[in-house]
Amino acid sequence: MQTTPREETLALWLAQEQDMRARLGKAGSMSLIDVAQLTPQEFFDGIGNGLYPHPPIGELMDFVPIEWTPGRFIFQGTPGPQHYNPLGSVHGGYAATLLDSCMGCSIHTRLNKGQGYTTLDLRISYIRALTNKTGPIRAEGTVVHVGRSTALAEGRIYDADGRLYATGTTTCMILDMNR
Repeated sequence: MQTTPREETLALWLAQEQDMRARLGKAGSMSLIDVAQLTPQEFFDGIGNGLYPHPPIGELMDFVPIEWTPGRFIFQGTPGPQHYNPLGSVHGGYAATLLDSCMGCSIHTRLNKGQGYTTLDLRISYIRALTNKTGPIRAEGTVVHVGRSTALAEGRIYDADGRLYATGTTTCMILDMNR
């Protein structure tokens, strides 16, 4: 029996998610002082290898980091009925949280050791509704610009068929965490 491209993508995505879930340590957070001592690559690799705690928001919203390289970050999650609003679709805050996370983390991957960031502005455009039938989705953030005091990133949420569900942009303030 031949598999479709969608089935192949879904199988790959689910295997990658299962592998990451097996590697993640406990949920928790680190102090800004501890994070400031690490390069972004050390920080994210440490989370991905279970050395450092992974963010508790990922457990609450059921999403995990999948891939990170300088200037790019991908999270994966599967929206379910626990994410629904009273209108019978996934609450817009679910997509906003995923986009805020992937865009912010994409910026973090481009910072220097000792720098941090915080979101100044977040803009989301919803394309179509997420439901518990959507299946796994990916939130991909990409850096547009990193300056001395601010950074910009864009993001998108898509499914295994490449259908777009939401897009976003963010402006983040760059912080000197050594002060």
